[in-house]
Amino acid sequence: MDINLVVLPEAVTFARLDSKSKVFAALATSFAAAYGLDKTSVLEGLEQREMLGSTGFGRGIAIPHCRHPGVKRPTLALIKLETPVEFGSPDAVPVSLVFGLVSPENAGATHLHALAAISRLTRSEAMVQLLMEAETPEGLYALLSNQFLQDAA
Repeated sequence: MDINLVVLPEAVTFARLDSKSKVFAALATSFAAAYGLDKTSVLEGLEQREMLGSTGFGRGIAIPHCRHPGVKRPTLALIKLETPVEFGSPDAVPVSLVFGLVSPENAGATHLHALAAISRLTRSEAMVQLLMEAETPEGLYALLSNQFLQDAA
C-alpha cells in the first residue's frame, strides 16, 4: 500500500538534545520550517499526543506524532540523537532514533498506515542497525528514502 509518506531531507539530522521536550521542540521547528507552520501549534500537537502515553516505542526508538491542518500528506522527520534521551519507553531503554510524524488533520486511516510503515521499518533489526551506524544525515535520508520507495513498489 502506498501511504504517500514524505521524508523531509532537511529534517533528517543528528542532534545533541538532552530531554524529550527539546526533541519535540526540534521536531516542531523542522515541520514548521518545511511547511510554513506555526511552530507552537506543531509542538502543542506533539505534546498533547504524548500526554496520552509515551511514544517511546522500545529498543531505543520513539515515534512522536500528531496531526496538523497545515500538512497535506504524512511527513516524516528523523533525529539521530548523539546521546540517548529518556523517553518513558516500555522497556526503559533511552531513545537514540526519533521518527517524528505529522499527518493532515483529517488523515484518519492514512495516519495509522504511516505509523504502521514506520513501525515495520523499526522492527527490522538490520534496518535499525544501519540507521544507528549511519554517519551522516545524508546516509540516514538515503536509507529512509530507499526503504519507503521500496515499500511503495
